[in-house]
Amino acid sequence: MGRLDGKVAVVTGAGSGIGRATALRFADEGARVVCADVSGQEEAVAARIGEAARAVHVDVTVPDDVARMIVAAEQHLGRLDVLVNNVGGGGDAMPLADMDEAAFDAIVALNLRSTFLGMRYAIPAMLRGGGGAIVNIASAAGLVGWKGLAAYSAAKGGVVQLTKSAALDYATAGIRINAICPGMTWTGRAGATDGEPPPPGSRPPQPLARWGLPEEIAAAAVFLASDEASFVTGAAVPVDGGYVAR
Repeated sequence: MGRLDGKVAVVTGAGSGIGRATALRFADEGARVVCADVSGQEEAVAARIGEAARAVHVDVTVPDDVARMIVAAEQHLGRLDVLVNNVGGGGDAMPLADMDEAAFDAIVALNLRSTFLGMRYAIPAMLRGGGGAIVNIASAAGLVGWKGLAAYSAAKGGVVQLTKSAALDYATAGIRINAICPGMTWTGRAGATDGEPPPPGSRPPQPLARWGLPEEIAAAAVFLASDEASFVTGAAVPVDGGYVAR
C-alpha cells in the first residue's frame, strides 16, 4: 500500500521541476493527482501517470483558474484531500531600489497571492470532505533572506507566515497546513533539464555542498501530506542542505 492511497491531490506547477517530481511521487504512493500548470507540460505529466491523473491548465494568479482547478478535483476525482502550492519565481536579481513597482507586484502575486488563492479555494472543499492537508512550497529565502532577491524573500516569508496563521485557523477542523523551505534545488531555474543530474563538481553554497534534487523536496511533501504527519501542522520545514542552519 502507498502512503497516499485513496487520496486526491492537486499539485500546482506540476509541469516541471519540484511540481513534476511531486505529482509523480504522489501517484507512485497511490494518490490520484490533478496536475495543474500554465506551461502546457502538465498534459505530459498527467499522461505519464495515466488514469490516476487529470491535467488542468491553470494560471495560479487568476482566481477563476484556481477555482476551476479545485472543481476539477471534486467533480472528476470525487474529492480533495491534499493541495501542494508549488508555484514561484524570483525574477532578476537586483538591489531593492532598482526594482520597479510592477516587478514587485508580479513577484508577490506569483509567490504569495497564488498561495493564498490556492488555500482560499481548497479549504472549503477539504471541509466538505472532512479534512485534508496543504503543503506550501516556500523557500529558504523566506527564512533568512537572499541578497538581490528582496521581493522574492519577502513573498516567501509571507508564505511561511500565511502557513502558520492558517494552520491555527483550521487546527480543529481536520486540515493540516505546513510549508517546505527548499534550498538551492536543481530545477529548470537553475539550468536543469528534467531527469538530468547536476554537472560534476557543481557545488552551491550550502553545507551539504551539492544541489538539492526535486525528488528530495517531493519526498518531504509526501510525508507532510500523509497520515504519518498527523501531528504536524504550522511547520516550516527546511529541506535545504543545511543552508538555514549555517
